[in-house]
Amino acid sequence: MLVQGGPWALSVMSLLLLLWQEVPAIEVPLDPKIQQDLKQPPTIGKQSLKDYIVDPRDNIIIECEAKGNPVPTFSWRRNGKFFNVGKDPRVTMRKRSGTLEIGFRSGGRPEDYEGEYQCFASNDFGTALTSKILLRVSKSPLWPKEVLEPVVVGEGSSLVLACNPPPGLPPPHTFWMNSAMMSITQDRRVSMGLNGDLYFSNVLAKDSHTDYSCNARFLFTHTIQQKNPFTLKVQTKEPYNDTSSVNSTDPYGGRKVAETTPTFLSPTGTDSSRMMVLRGQKLQLECIAAGVPTPIIKWFKKGGDLNQKVKLDNYNKTLRIDSVSEEDAGEYMCMANNQIGSIRHSIYVQVKAAPYWLDKPSNLVLAPDENGRLVCRANGNPKPLIQWLVNGEPMESDSSLPNPSRSVVGDTIIFRSVQIGSSAVYQCNASNHHGYLLANAFVSILDMAPRMLGPKNQLIKVIENNRTFLDCPFFGSPFPELRWFKNGQGSGLDGGQYRVYINGSLEIKRARAEDQGTYTCVASNILGKEENQVRLEVKEPTRIVRAPEHQSAIRGTMARFDCRVKSDLTLPITVTWLKDDKPLSLGWRLKKDEDSLSIPNVHEQDEGTYTCTVKTEIDQDTASARLTVLDRPDSPIDLEVSDPAARSVRLTWIPGDDHNSPVTQFLVQFEEDRWEPGQWQNLSSYPGDLNSVILQLSPFVNYQFRVIAVNSVGKSRPSSPSQRYQTSGASPDAIPSGLKGWGTKNTNMEISWEPLLDTERNGPNLHYLVGWRRKDTGEEWSNVTTVGAKHIVHDTETYVPYEIKLQARNDFGPGPESNIIIGYSGEDKPTAPPTDLRVSKIDSTKVNVHWTPVDPSTVLGEFKEYRLYYWREGSMVKDLHVNKEKKTKGFYSTVAQPTGVLSDLQPYSHYRMFMVVANSRYEGPHSNHVEFHTKEGVPDLPQFFKIVQRSPDSIHLEWDKPLEPNGILIGYTLNYQAVNGSRVGRMQMESFLPNVTAYRLRLPDRAIRYKFYLAALTQVGAGEVYAEESPHFTNEAYIKDQVDIATQGWFIGLMCAIALIILILLIVCFIKRSRGGKYPVRDKKDLPLEGVDQKGEDGSFDYHSDEDNKPLQGSQNSLDGGVKESDDSLVDYGEGGDGQFNEDGSFIGQYTVKKDKDETEGNESSEATSPVNAIYSLA
Repeated sequence: MLVQGGPWALSVMSLLLLLWQEVPAIEVPLDPKIQQDLKQPPTIGKQSLKDYIVDPRDNIIIECEAKGNPVPTFSWRRNGKFFNVGKDPRVTMRKRSGTLEIGFRSGGRPEDYEGEYQCFASNDFGTALTSKILLRVSKSPLWPKEVLEPVVVGEGSSLVLACNPPPGLPPPHTFWMNSAMMSITQDRRVSMGLNGDLYFSNVLAKDSHTDYSCNARFLFTHTIQQKNPFTLKVQTKEPYNDTSSVNSTDPYGGRKVAETTPTFLSPTGTDSSRMMVLRGQKLQLECIAAGVPTPIIKWFKKGGDLNQKVKLDNYNKTLRIDSVSEEDAGEYMCMANNQIGSIRHSIYVQVKAAPYWLDKPSNLVLAPDENGRLVCRANGNPKPLIQWLVNGEPMESDSSLPNPSRSVVGDTIIFRSVQIGSSAVYQCNASNHHGYLLANAFVSILDMAPRMLGPKNQLIKVIENNRTFLDCPFFGSPFPELRWFKNGQGSGLDGGQYRVYINGSLEIKRARAEDQGTYTCVASNILGKEENQVRLEVKEPTRIVRAPEHQSAIRGTMARFDCRVKSDLTLPITVTWLKDDKPLSLGWRLKKDEDSLSIPNVHEQDEGTYTCTVKTEIDQDTASARLTVLDRPDSPIDLEVSDPAARSVRLTWIPGDDHNSPVTQFLVQFEEDRWEPGQWQNLSSYPGDLNSVILQLSPFVNYQFRVIAVNSVGKSRPSSPSQRYQTSGASPDAIPSGLKGWGTKNTNMEISWEPLLDTERNGPNLHYLVGWRRKDTGEEWSNVTTVGAKHIVHDTETYVPYEIKLQARNDFGPGPESNIIIGYSGEDKPTAPPTDLRVSKIDSTKVNVHWTPVDPSTVLGEFKEYRLYYWREGSMVKDLHVNKEKKTKGFYSTVAQPTGVLSDLQPYSHYRMFMVVANSRYEGPHSNHVEFHTKEGVPDLPQFFKIVQRSPDSIHLEWDKPLEPNGILIGYTLNYQAVNGSRVGRMQMESFLPNVTAYRLRLPDRAIRYKFYLAALTQVGAGEVYAEESPHFTNEAYIKDQVDIATQGWFIGLMCAIALIILILLIVCFIKRSRGGKYPVRDKKDLPLEGVDQKGEDGSFDYHSDEDNKPLQGSQNSLDGGVKESDDSLVDYGEGGDGQFNEDGSFIGQYTVKKDKDETEGNESSEATSPVNAIYSLA
């Protein structure tokens, strides 16, 4: 039936579409059980090409494959008539297929079977057919025999050598070659056209050859046929020498050839032409021009630029578009120009189109009484005609199958209320002058009771909070209605967090624990119903709760990646590790435990990205981290010495691998072979981003260099040494440092200095010129040359100033001379003492000291200080023993009436002192001795203060008198206040007589805590405060335990043993006392007699009435011999007699008595009463 568009057809179609309600076509699943039972019309699966060219040497195979149920049968038409395959012995049809195979073993010609073939596949439900297949046999005819006369042409003329290949099927591919089977060289001047001819835009003398041959290659037969060769003779006005120079600017070798304007060799004729091309085909436009010089070809398109689809081939002579579309139509212009002129040619391209699909009809499966439609839309130029066929016959001739439920409207067939038995195959044929399209589409009327396609009673496990789909694939015709139920109860599930899809799947938007259970899907239509069940289990998600982290590890250390997992206990998990996305092989070195991966002794091969993958059967989690292995850098390589100068050279190197830790520094070292061969020394260091530096060098050194790279891990191995570089010699540059002159005896002066370094010698035979002379005398310089680092000047006067200078010299000359320094000859003992030593302004801890200075000439050396020796003769506190060790303090003063302050004295004590003057080596005679008494001061801390008992209603306190009362002790003050966290109560005070050392405080509330502040008193005031805080009172059991312990037998025995030991100790102490034993006193900081102020340790002293105590032996140091300089003594000084002076670095001696071991151990305990204290109380 031919369908032509028109107003009437469109009106009818619009009306039908308004009145007609279409049901979506049924999609038949690919389930094997459904397909096995499904009756279906034939469908063509495979067919040969419409234009089918075959090789005559092979059998002819014309394909036609189709499927359907029942299996279709096949028949063929040839040239529009039935082709009886069984009557031709050369033709066979394959089993269960319509494919024809034509063989020629028994004779016959393939050309006899050329024609138009069409295959028909039929079963009980319809007939499908293939496109018409035009079968043609490939042909490769021989080149006709011909005698070609030589072609004679003048130089500069154009030429076309015609190819004219024999017509073949398909057409052959042509190309030009010479007798040596080499391709003819082509360029802008010489090229082959689309028709195979060889074009010369202008002929040169060098083109003269006898072997221009056109060749034709036939694709199907794989044969090449060669045309008889052309002989080309080029006539020149001057003799041609093929050895002469030919270049692009003068290709004629200096011969005069007339220049000509361009003319077109192809296309020929007028200045315009037309071309028609079909949509989708290849468009090739050609312009080849003649002229001298060779013209240049350019292309244009009228009304716009050439688009990106356009390609220019053959030196711009061919314009190509591989797949033409409608927008490529238009006027194309080619222009050929040279320096003489230009010409144009226009080609009008018209694009037509064979039919192509806009909406290809597809198979339609309907249930009884349903509606549907087949649509066939195609386009082309001109617009194609649409023809519908049913089972291979035109619909208007289908009188055998009247079907009132079917109507054609335009390009659409509309079906209404289809019934069983109306299945058929419909063909749509779209055709115009340029070709046709043929498509098969069947309409199958199907009725089938619902069927479940999925597995029965499936178990689905899902992760909590995930979106979940429960699948229930089904099929039926008419299309069944599907409903879901949970645990066999309630109405259908749809809405809320449930959604049912048309394919039967049930979506649970967010699975929760309460969604577990058995779900039932029921599919039903008018032919019956079917159901299936799915059991759902909701599991906790698998998560990596401690993921591996990126880390850097130094080579040789251990790296550890964590991978701690949390998962559902009912799901077995598998933990695997990947390295760089490849499975990690766990050998003896790499260790994996439950939560981590350990990599001991990491090396470079361990570097990479490690991924921990945790899998269960339904989910997984992954986490990755990168391990970067750090190591010391590799040694620099390829050291090169360049740019030599007198005292510098450039050193260049190639850095080694930094092993992931950037190089921060390059250390350049050198070795010289003259003074310390083999000893490498640091020369200089440079930033890590440099690899070429200028080294500053010393003269007369044979250098060899090496480089060490440094990064955060450490130093690289030294590089290989560079070649040696010898610097030339020079006189010394450096002045020896440390020049000084000082006497070692009172009759000499030793001049010394630091010798030059080996790299500072600058030449051979290094020596020193030493010069000296008396200062301010005008005498001549005395000089001596020495290779050592000192020189002694003998027979000098005592402590005389000298001017000294020094100069280094070598064989190249003298170096710079040093500055003149002042040195002194040796010192002697001062001969005079300070006089009129006296004190004033005596305080409890300090006193002002005055004296008359010595004559400077009697010091006989460098004045160092006035050194005061003082010691504590005794305490004015009765029975208090003191340390009488001497202490010193230095005063530096050059005024006429010097004075100073002696501080850090012990209050209420008897002191003695004397003074000497000191130079750098010796002390002079003693001054007069002076005695004085310090005033009373405040006492020190009590020896101890503690809470010895804590009961529910009271606190018992004990303390002991200070070691240093610093005066007459008149009592104690005790301040206390309640403490509750950060809040404190009112301060309360108690006073005690000096013989009271205990106190019991009644508590109004056992929960109250107190803070106590205890201080001893003298007439001057209260001393330093001792603070203690009462402990927590826990509960009644504490007191009960204390009371119960006292009744235990073991406790009574222990107390008796302790009492016996104390008694024995008391007896021993009495015996030692009667023998003059010494009791321990507190150690104070002492100052030795060598003039170095040093502090001793704090000690203790005891009170008793033993009059037999004698001064400690060895406490008086001899004042003879040298006294060292006091390192810490400084005195602030001023003018005036009794002026107050401050000083820094002064020390006051505090005395100690050597302790016996037993006594020391007794006094060191502050928790129990010592035996010595017990003796004091008895005394």
